[in-house]
Amino acid sequence: MTDVTASDNHSPVFGWLGFVVASITLLAALFVFWAGPFAPQQTAGVSLGELAAEIGKSTLRSAAGIDQPDPVVPTRDLDDYLQIGVAMLGGIAIILAVVGLLRHERRRPAIAGIVVGTGAILFQFFAMAFFALLGVLVIMALLNSFSDVFSGLFGG
Repeated sequence: MTDVTASDNHSPVFGWLGFVVASITLLAALFVFWAGPFAPQQTAGVSLGELAAEIGKSTLRSAAGIDQPDPVVPTRDLDDYLQIGVAMLGGIAIILAVVGLLRHERRRPAIAGIVVGTGAILFQFFAMAFFALLGVLVIMALLNSFSDVFSGLFGG
């Protein structure tokens, strides 16, 4: 038997396993996105108020020549662990599907596993990027409102 006739003879165990894990990953990513957040969250008003107060304090410290406080490492909560877990599960699905391709299993389940696993990871990435963009827009609006108060420090 030559390589051409011997290809695609293996049972597609890894390809189908990669596809199943990728499908579970996509469902988990959708669940975390729509059902979350699971950890307790402050209201948007409290968060924006704390951000505004911190910006004001930082501006006054800079104007007075006082050193800024040391950075604080943020703590991880349940939502962070769920997002990390979904991304790792997507990576495992992609690896399983690639193993299926390397074993010369049927291509369709393996390629489907790669595509769905990559889609689950990209869904999380683009959702996070979209909300980060919205956060930047809110912060820009907040800084714009401060430009009247601090008259020239924020470009106003």
